[in-house]
Amino acid sequence: MTNLHQHALLLMLTLFYLETFVGRQIMAVMIEPIKAEFGATDAQMGLLTGLGFAIVFALVGISAGRLADKVNRTYLLAASALLWGVITLISGLATGFVMLLLIRMLIAVAEAPVTSASLSLLADSYPIERRSFAISCFTSGATFAAIIALTVGAYWVEHYGWRQTFFIISTPALLISLLFFFVMPEPRRGQYDILINTPKPTVTTDLTGFRESAKALLQQKDYRLLVASSAIATVGANAFGMWNATFLVRSHDLTLSQAGMMAGFFGGGAAAIGILLSGYLSDRIARHKGVLWLPLLGHILGWLCIIIYFIWPKGLGDEYSFPGVPFAMLFCTLASFFSVWWVSPCLTLLTSIVPGNQRALAISMQTVLITFLGLGLGPMLVGVLSDLLSSLVALESLRYALIITNSSTLISVLLLFKLKSYQSSQRLESKTINQS
Repeated sequence: MTNLHQHALLLMLTLFYLETFVGRQIMAVMIEPIKAEFGATDAQMGLLTGLGFAIVFALVGISAGRLADKVNRTYLLAASALLWGVITLISGLATGFVMLLLIRMLIAVAEAPVTSASLSLLADSYPIERRSFAISCFTSGATFAAIIALTVGAYWVEHYGWRQTFFIISTPALLISLLFFFVMPEPRRGQYDILINTPKPTVTTDLTGFRESAKALLQQKDYRLLVASSAIATVGANAFGMWNATFLVRSHDLTLSQAGMMAGFFGGGAAAIGILLSGYLSDRIARHKGVLWLPLLGHILGWLCIIIYFIWPKGLGDEYSFPGVPFAMLFCTLASFFSVWWVSPCLTLLTSIVPGNQRALAISMQTVLITFLGLGLGPMLVGVLSDLLSSLVALESLRYALIITNSSTLISVLLLFKLKSYQSSQRLESKTINQS
C-alpha cells in the first residue's frame, strides 16, 4: 500500500470508530432526560447505557472477529456502518424503556466487527515500528467522540431533545458505509508479519476451527494477562465516562450543558492528547525499556488523580479556577490524560504476539471482554451502587459509587506487573537456550 492509501484507510477507520463512540458516549448526556421520560432508576439506566449492549456484543463479537479473518474487511465494515446508521435512526422512535433497550442491543450487533476488523486492517497496513502511533490515531477516535458527544451532544439533547439527537448522529454512518464499499482498499493480510521483531507466537497459524483457534490463543499466558488487564482497566474508565456529566450535575450543581461541556472539553480533550502522546512515546520507549512501562505509569497516575477528583469537595479552590469551572476539573483533566496511556502500547503488543491469520479473532476476544466488563459491568455497577448508597448519603451516592468502581484499576496494575515479569522470564529463557 502507498502512504496515501495507508493514511486514507486510517482516516476512514478512525471516523467510523469515532462515529460509533459518539453513539455510545452521547448516552451519558441522555441519562437524565431518558430517566425522567420513562421513569427509570439509576440501575435501569446502567442497564441501558452499558450492560444491555454488552451482553449482545459478547454473544456476537467473537464470531464477528472470526468473520473478519475470513472475508473482505472493508466490505464488512461497509455493512456494519450501514446497519449502525439505520438502527441508530430508529432509536429516536422508541416509545418506551424496553423498546429503547432492545434497539441498543441491535446496535451491538452492528458494532461487533468494528474494532477487530479495523485493527486487523491497520496491522496489515503499517509496519510494527509505525504501528503504535497509527493505532493511537485510530483509538483517539473514542476520545474525540467524547468531546463531541459531551459538548455538542449535550447542547443538542438540551435544545432539541434526545430523539432528534439520534436522528442527527445516524447520518454520517451512511456516508461512511458508501466510502468503505466503493473507495477503501483491502491490504494484503500478514504483509508486515515477517518484520515483527518479537518472540514467535506460541499459537500455530494453521488452525481453522473456531474452538481450536480460541483455545490456542488462550493457552498463551502473555495474551491472557494482556487481555485481562485491558478489560479490567476499562471497568472504571467506562463508568467514569458514562457517569461523569451526571456526577457534575449532582455533586457540583452544574446544568446539563455545563456538565457536558466540561466533561467533554477537559476530560475528552485531555484523553485525546494523552492517547496520541502515548502512541508517539510508545514507539520510542519500547525500543529501550519495553512496551509496558508506559501503561503502568499511566494507570497509577490516572488512578491517583481520579480518586482525588471524586473526593474533592464542591466549591473548594474554585476561587483559583476559571469562572464557572470547578477546581476539581483540574484532577479530572489529569486523570483523563494519564488513564489512556495503556491503550496504544497494549494494542500494539497484542497485534505482535498473535499470528496474522488469527489477529482479528484475538482482537475480538479482547474487545468482547472489554465491552462486557467495561461498557457492561462498569456503568451498571455504578448505577446499582448509587441506588444502594442513596439511603445513606442521598445525592452523593454517585460520588462514592464511582470511587469504588474506579478502584478496580489497581487490579489491572497488578496484572501488568505480572505480564512484565513473565515476559522477562521468557526472554531470559530464550537467551539461555540460544547460548546453549
